[in-house]
Amino acid sequence: METNSQDRNASGLMRAMAQDTTREAKDIEKLFSAMSKNKASDLHLKADMKPVFRIATVLHEVGNRVLTSEDVKRLIYEILSDDQRVRFEAHGDLDFAYSLEGIARYRVNVYRDRGTIAVAVRRVNPDIPNFEDLHLPEGIRRIPNFTQGLVIVAGPTGQGKSTTLASVLQFINDNRKCHIITVEDPIEYLFRDRKSFVNQREVGIDVESFTAALKHIVRQNPDVILVGEMRDNVSFDAALQAAETGHLVFGTIHASSAAQTLGRILDLFPTERQDLIRQGLVFNLKAVVCQKLLPSSKEGVRMVPACEIMITNSTIQKLIMSHEDKKIQDVIRSGEEEGMQDFNQSLVKLINEGYVSKKVALQFSPNPEQLKMNLQGIYLGEDHKILG
Repeated sequence: METNSQDRNASGLMRAMAQDTTREAKDIEKLFSAMSKNKASDLHLKADMKPVFRIATVLHEVGNRVLTSEDVKRLIYEILSDDQRVRFEAHGDLDFAYSLEGIARYRVNVYRDRGTIAVAVRRVNPDIPNFEDLHLPEGIRRIPNFTQGLVIVAGPTGQGKSTTLASVLQFINDNRKCHIITVEDPIEYLFRDRKSFVNQREVGIDVESFTAALKHIVRQNPDVILVGEMRDNVSFDAALQAAETGHLVFGTIHASSAAQTLGRILDLFPTERQDLIRQGLVFNLKAVVCQKLLPSSKEGVRMVPACEIMITNSTIQKLIMSHEDKKIQDVIRSGEEEGMQDFNQSLVKLINEGYVSKKVALQFSPNPEQLKMNLQGIYLGEDHKILG
């Protein structure tokens, strides 16, 4: 049923684009506008193929015309300034942002492909989903209440980390008077000032690198900082220092559990610095959220997040300081009243609420045998304290 609907949408889109491409002047703006109308996240332009939209992760050819290399060059050069043309021709790669008033903002990358020009465009989403839209658990809804410290959202690429963080930041934006600064690569959601005011800096467009942006970020008088992905010890150092000086700092990292997140952070640093970093985490780490997106079985819901949530309490602080990271999982399982849960607890709730099937939950569970017992009402050890 969903595939047929996508095919009909693609057919309608092709007819619309066939009508829209009759005029060469600013044709790329028509493609940008069509992206927004059809909720496409990305646009690709390449010689010897039709324009391609990515809609709900699926690629669709649009229009009725295969582009030549000259077509692609003409389309993109129409919106480049003289300086941008010079930079692209000198370096073969160019990042910039482009806005259509009243429609959307777009992040554009122009690059060379086998001697021709290719273009990749990401639509910056102006509609930020709230906690209910994303079906986020109660524990995550407590995170915006923090006013200082470090919050990490972990998980593989494409698992909704940026969307979850956007939802948290939007809640702060709606409910607190503060100054929010984000450093992103790329900007994925466009914030509008509400109770807070928000500055968004995009790496490659507004600032040269994460390192350059973070070097002076505290001098810009923020209350809340999003540092995007913490890729090295320099970016994590800056995030930790900002948290230590009274700011609320959000960042992402690639890890599959709270304990693994701590290990990934420590691995960024040489051995002789790791004890000092542990001490910094003890006093400043407020929460770790690890997230996976699962296909939903509930009508009208395409994907739903399964979340492990660690809220730092005195017990977790002692375990971090004493290098007993593996025991953190037991504390998470016993910390439901504080908003904590592990992945299997999250999966049990999603099954009981009808969001995912048992088959899907077992497929994604880090411990399927334990999940089977939990679903039968059998809880062992720390599990019994929570749900028994």
